[in-house]
Amino acid sequence: MTNSTTGTDATSGADHARSAVPHDPPPAKDPLAPNDGKSLVVEVEGMRWARIPLQTELFARGDDVPTRVTAYVRDAARHVAESPHFSGVFEGPWYVVVSEKIVAISQGRSYFTWEIDPGPAARVLSRLVQRTPHGIGLGSPWTMQLAINEAGLPRILAAAAASVVGKAVRQRGWFYVVAGHRVNAIDGPTSYSAFPSNVSAKLPPKDPGKVATAITDAVTAQLPEDIAGTLAGTVVIDSNDLGRDVLGHDTDRRPGFFCELFRDNPFGQGRQQTPIAICVRMPD
Repeated sequence: MTNSTTGTDATSGADHARSAVPHDPPPAKDPLAPNDGKSLVVEVEGMRWARIPLQTELFARGDDVPTRVTAYVRDAARHVAESPHFSGVFEGPWYVVVSEKIVAISQGRSYFTWEIDPGPAARVLSRLVQRTPHGIGLGSPWTMQLAINEAGLPRILAAAAASVVGKAVRQRGWFYVVAGHRVNAIDGPTSYSAFPSNVSAKLPPKDPGKVATAITDAVTAQLPEDIAGTLAGTVVIDSNDLGRDVLGHDTDRRPGFFCELFRDNPFGQGRQQTPIAICVRMPD
């Protein structure tokens, strides 16, 4: 039986899925500590902000993201409120920041590599993509096929041609400008990523702005009134060690603020399983 969406054999896909055993969980992290090698506090626009990464269980297709995020934020907010180090931080605006990966996975927009059947165009075009140590991007047949499915082959070919012209005049990024459709947020499997991202390719999440609003509403409903009252919104961000991109938010700040706030990717690049952060302004 063939999967009509991906072109793969459904029985073979099920066998692969059963064999894709998640890796061992990471060591438990102190609830208020940064990830190894990351700073807890950074300065943005003259103010000191703490980005507290929250360690979670793995997310899976079909998960209710607002409900799950709320449970982790509620526990973390309690730890923050009880800590003398963070005294008074909830008196001002604070934010929830969520990795776009867990949103895409929960929406079913992440596919095991054996569920994707790359065509000849995807195989050829993927070889032309410059790879970096920070992520595979479109440099694999699986991710390039997702880009073709999302934007259409003619547009991807036009984007590839634009990229060649851009490189000739020493301008980068023309491929993604022409391709559109947020194909810059498509990512593929990397050995250092948490399951299922180590064996999957994914599209960007759908309606990230609406997801951000739903998370804010859910979190607000579950927090004490004094803490809920200063929650200034949620951000869905694509963040890695190479760059940042705010895909959706319901805050009153510009996206560039959060890109700068996450300039060193406090989520971490490996298997930390910290795809959520609460960001609070530290006292002067």
